[in-house]
Amino acid sequence: MNSTAAGVLSAARNLGHPVISARATGTLDSYLSTESPIALQGVLNNIGPNGIKAPGADAGVVVASPSTVNPNYFYTWTRDSALTFKYLIDTGNSSLQTLIEDYVIAQAKLQTVDNPSGNLASGAGLAEPKYYTNETAFLGEWGRPQRDGPALRATALMAFANDRLALGQNSTVKDIIWPIVKNDLTYVAQYWNLSGYDLWEEVNGSSYFTSAVQHRALVEGANFATSIGETCTECESEAPNLLCFMQDYWNGSAIISNIDVQQSNFNRGGLDCASILASIHTFDPDSAVGCDSATFQPCSDRALSNHKVVVDSFRSIYTVNANATTGKAAAIGRYEEDVYQGGNPWYICTYSAAEQLYDALHTYNAVGSITVSDISKGFFTDLVPGIATGTYSSSSAEYSSISTAMKSYADEFVAIAQQYTPSNGGLAEQFSRENGTALSAVDLTWSYASFLTMQRAREGNVGSSWGAANAKTVPSTCSKGSGVVGTYATPTATVFPQSEEGTFGSNSSTNGSSATSTGTATGSAASPTKSKSAGNRLSPFPWM
Repeated sequence: MNSTAAGVLSAARNLGHPVISARATGTLDSYLSTESPIALQGVLNNIGPNGIKAPGADAGVVVASPSTVNPNYFYTWTRDSALTFKYLIDTGNSSLQTLIEDYVIAQAKLQTVDNPSGNLASGAGLAEPKYYTNETAFLGEWGRPQRDGPALRATALMAFANDRLALGQNSTVKDIIWPIVKNDLTYVAQYWNLSGYDLWEEVNGSSYFTSAVQHRALVEGANFATSIGETCTECESEAPNLLCFMQDYWNGSAIISNIDVQQSNFNRGGLDCASILASIHTFDPDSAVGCDSATFQPCSDRALSNHKVVVDSFRSIYTVNANATTGKAAAIGRYEEDVYQGGNPWYICTYSAAEQLYDALHTYNAVGSITVSDISKGFFTDLVPGIATGTYSSSSAEYSSISTAMKSYADEFVAIAQQYTPSNGGLAEQFSRENGTALSAVDLTWSYASFLTMQRAREGNVGSSWGAANAKTVPSTCSKGSGVVGTYATPTATVFPQSEEGTFGSNSSTNGSSATSTGTATGSAASPTKSKSAGNRLSPFPWM
């Protein structure tokens, strides 16, 4: 979100959430169980056309937050929307099928909207970060372009497409989804090596988060194209170049999230929770990938060292971290120099610190061992003092000690978020660095989605591989690109076949979540029923 607005406002002053004096209490499991349906509801409330906190939003359009003043987030961001729908797609819940289809059609339209970043003919318009919720261009000043959006959207749409392919709906995928994905992949291949604004919309340069999600999209895109009888030669040519470039962000102990900065007043050290977000959103659960350091997998020595350094940077700057000594979880913000809305901890950052560790534990269990290297030793020593470098098999006492300590450490991050979650379960953007009161934009869609992805990771439910096992070799010579000049086409299909309604998810149980005949998901969160009236759109969500 934009960081040019000033002033710290409580959620109570912003949009009516009360200031809570009694913090959420109870066990962590009870918090997760109680918050799960609230978080899903929070997401659905912010999606048009029926979301009760998204009035006037077009079908499938995600409103970042219902907040309209200080800050005004009543827009739709390509990045936030893609991350939100990636979660909804990964649930495999058939009751969400039409809502997801609405999102696909909305993105097809947004690709064609001329905007201050450019248009579709050149591809440049695909990097416009946000739009009005009626799918028209926002013409005001902003940090643009933002080059992560096309990559994240392609990743979300390919996940949906793969589910449709599993149901034999190849024509639908090629006619409706592939043209949108193809535009986004072409954009990434053509423009990845140019500067742009980071996910916080503040720094013009090269962003690790952007580079990482771009690399994933190109690798996944090449494989996806092949699976439907298409090609993405630019994906194949540029993915290795991107992987090579990603290594430039590593300084030996941490990821420097912004490099090649184009602003003379840039005064950050570079430690940023964006690097942790990148790790979880490029996690590949394939055991053949393991703890690969080139792609900074969650359990890699680089990612764990980075986790420690980033978390440690927040220990002494927030009052709420007064007791967060080394080896204990801490409330996490964006970066220590942050002043936006007072520069507070963010729910998405605190949840992501836990999610990376849950993902790491999943991989350890898959490969059957844990390796402590010189790079990651500092991280492990905080959890298991005296641990030596080496590889410990799953049958060893050391493995048990490390995995138990890491699970407890991850849970502590969630417990911090629990402590500062208002009693009604509403998740704002931030919570006060002084006393934990919810601050800034209320009912932030990304906050709710980050809770849900964290919970899914904690349960050990993971998505599909994106192909990192065959794309983790760093070229011996780096190139800034092969001079791709993209060709872009207007997506023309705007309606999904009615004959395929109600089929999504019926042949799969993605991430351990499936829909029953009542429309209630078995898994992390309850899901709404699908109304067959009113054009097959999701009905209002009456259980709240």
